[in-house]
Order: sequence, then C-alpha cells, then structure tokens
Amino acid sequence: MSAIQWIAVWGVVSLLTAVAGGFLAAAKNRDHSWWAAWCFVLPPMLLILLLMSNNQGQRPRRPSMEEEDREREWL
Repeated sequence: MSAIQWIAVWGVVSLLTAVAGGFLAAAKNRDHSWWAAWCFVLPPMLLILLLMSNNQGQRPRRPSMEEEDREREWL
C-alpha cells in the first residue's frame, strides 16, 4: 500500500471510531463529545471506552460559555 492509501484508511477508521465512540459513550452515560473527539484523534481510545463500566448517575455536563465567562470575571 502506498502512503496515500494508508492516509485514506486512517481517515476512514478515525471517522468510524469517532461515530462509534460517540454512540457508545452516550450509551454508557459519559460525555459523548469528548469521547468522539478522542476516538477520532486516537482510534484505540475506543477500546478503553469499551472496557470502562457504565457511569452511574447523571451524565457529566459541561458548563456553558456564559457560565465560563462569569467564572473568569472573578479572576
């Protein structure tokens, strides 16, 4: 395989693992955007997510941009 084919395969694998990581993280009650992003950058992260147990309780919520701005005003 040439370098261009390897790059194309890596891109397809990255996209597929990002989608799978997002859906799997949502099913395991975890932050789906964080896991989808890291599964895109490093596809083996999907294996780590598969080995993790389900998150009990509420799904972690990121603060909105307005909440972050309010916190920075006090600094």
